[in-house]
Order: sequence, then C-alpha cells, then structure tokens
Amino acid sequence: MSDIVFISDLHLAPERPEIIRLFSNFVDEIAAQADTLYILGDFLEYWLGDDDPAPALAPVFNKLIELHEKYTTRVFFMHGNRDFLIGNRLAERCHFTLIDEPYSLKLQGKNALLMHGDTLCTDDVDYQKLRRMVRNPAWQQQVLAKSLKERIQLAKELREISQQSTTAKAEYIMDVNQQATDRVFIENDIDLLIHGHTHRPAVHHKLINNHETTRVVLGDWYKAGSYLRVKDTSDLVLQTYQ
Repeated sequence: MSDIVFISDLHLAPERPEIIRLFSNFVDEIAAQADTLYILGDFLEYWLGDDDPAPALAPVFNKLIELHEKYTTRVFFMHGNRDFLIGNRLAERCHFTLIDEPYSLKLQGKNALLMHGDTLCTDDVDYQKLRRMVRNPAWQQQVLAKSLKERIQLAKELREISQQSTTAKAEYIMDVNQQATDRVFIENDIDLLIHGHTHRPAVHHKLINNHETTRVVLGDWYKAGSYLRVKDTSDLVLQTYQ
C-alpha cells in the first residue's frame, strides 16, 4: 500500500527556529513513515543559491538527508515563489528530486496534477509579471553571478516589494482565479489538483464539464504544520501537525 505525504509553504528560515523544530519532528513522526514526500514549493522563506552555506538551515537539510539514508523515504521538490533558486547541487546534497510544475501522477486511480499554485492567481497581474521575470533562466543566471552579499540585498528588496504589494491588494486578487483553475482541470484531463501558495487550506469539490473534480489546497506552516496524507483508499483530508 502506497503512503504519500504532501506539504507546502513551510517558509523555513533562521528567524523562525520553532518551525524548523516542528519540521524536524514532522520528519521523524510523519514523513519517515511514508513512501514518498512531495514538497510543493516555498519550503524555504528564501534561497540565494546553492553556494550559500546557510549554516542556520543545516538542521533542515540534515533531516532531508536522514529521510533518504535512514528512512528510505523518496523526496520530490517543486519550486515555489520563494525558493526558485534551489538547484541540482542542493538536490544532490540532500537527496531530493527536483520536479517541474505542473507535475502529473496517478493517485488512487485518478489523474492528478501537482502545482505550487501561484500561476493560478491570474488576477494578480503585478505578481505574474514579477514571476515571469524571476523564473527567467537568463535573469537567474545574472543573479547567481552576483556576490552572496549582493544577492542578500536583492532578496531583501524583493521581499519588501512583495510585502508592500500584498498589503495593498484585496484578498480575492491573491487567491486563485476560478476560470484559470477550471482550465487546468480541462486542459490536463485531471480529476485531482493539489497545490499550495494561497495559504487557504481546504478541499474543494466541483463539477467541471459534468465531471467530478477535487482541488486540495495545502496550508502554510505559520502557526502549525499542515499536510495531506494519501493512502490507496484513504479520504483526502488535510491534517494539522503541532
């Protein structure tokens, strides 16, 4: 029987040691028992490049290594809007596999799709413009060519822009656009969509083109942990980890 766990939007950072400890406990108590762990973006609050020693995040990386070496749990990682500079060097070091967005798989006999979820928020025009810039390989290469000190300053500036922009926007603008979401179901011929990003955990059921669909939105890890555990015949229920 397969046992698969999904998480997203942990936003792990040295400034939040309590959440790093929570993730460490989660690995030991939940992820270690699973066959596979999918991390659907924004695992880290920010990442400046695989050449960053980031000693304060060593406990996080050691836990990923432990999942591979001690528990033989496979880990798949999808970039989010905060940790898109994670590359093959860190993946090899921590024994996880980078996957592209969207990512297709079979779950409980259903056609499923995994996304971070930010591309579904099409009403947020300014954000989508920024996303196209930072996901451009040429832009990323220019950034990675800068010194670590310069990248730290750039990351600070981008976070400030993001925070100011978020404060000024209506809530609905930062949520998924329903038409865009429906198109994902139709164009990919899927029954199930799992994503994060919006920090609005829920399980949505909707009839699309006379077809029953399910969309699971993973929760963030600000006040507690949030995860989805899928076994062969289990219901899709979001769970809290504290």
